[in-house]
Amino acid sequence: MNVLVSNDDGIKAAGLAALVNALSKVADVYVCAPNGQRSAASHSITMRELIRVKSAEIENAKIAMTSTGTPADCVRLGIKVLKDLGIEIDMVFSGINMGGNLGTDTLYSGTVAAAIEGSILGKPSVAVSVNSHEAEHFGYACRIAVNCARNAWDKIPEGHILNVNVPNLPDYNIEGVKYTKLGPREYLPWFNHENGIEGAHDLIDLEYTYGSTPVEYDELTVDYDVRAMERRFATITPLRYDMTDYEMIETIKEWGLNDK
Repeated sequence: MNVLVSNDDGIKAAGLAALVNALSKVADVYVCAPNGQRSAASHSITMRELIRVKSAEIENAKIAMTSTGTPADCVRLGIKVLKDLGIEIDMVFSGINMGGNLGTDTLYSGTVAAAIEGSILGKPSVAVSVNSHEAEHFGYACRIAVNCARNAWDKIPEGHILNVNVPNLPDYNIEGVKYTKLGPREYLPWFNHENGIEGAHDLIDLEYTYGSTPVEYDELTVDYDVRAMERRFATITPLRYDMTDYEMIETIKEWGLNDK
């Protein structure tokens, strides 16, 4: 099996090195990752600038490349460059991300977007994250990733991905795995005011930083990923890029939206 690994933390990220090492035990691993940090890039692509792709050195990777593009760019370009070299990728992994990609955060995630790009290209794909920006415990996440490569590569339906999140804990402190749905993900405050006068309407000149304290959802059950993570479970959530609400198609026909 030929596996492509990408991420949004950049080619030098510890999580990427850990994932490549783990997957190399069960597959031939190839890498195409951004040349720097691209967190929260979502599914952006580079349209108005040249994208450079260069060779890189990653232990246990058959071929490694780094790109000036986004995570989605890296997956699409990685698959293309390798195909031009006669190498057909069978499966795409994104991660291991430093920080969780839970709930509605998946909409902003470059990690999840890289996996979705693989799915768009017809490749079974998995996003893997450890729920800390200072993550240091990758073993449990690596084992789930290896199990995905062994057992799920020919079972993930077209248009779907698996989104894996693991607590940043030693294995013996993780309660197990929950198969979950996305929950809400909010931060308080959303933005921190740093400089400028708030409420000045005649001349607005303000500076903010993004909030970083997630809200805890005690009322949710552990079938939601955010709550399961709070309870020290690893989570696996199936996602799909088709966001159509098929039931609502019939409902909106009655809204008179095409009235003249």
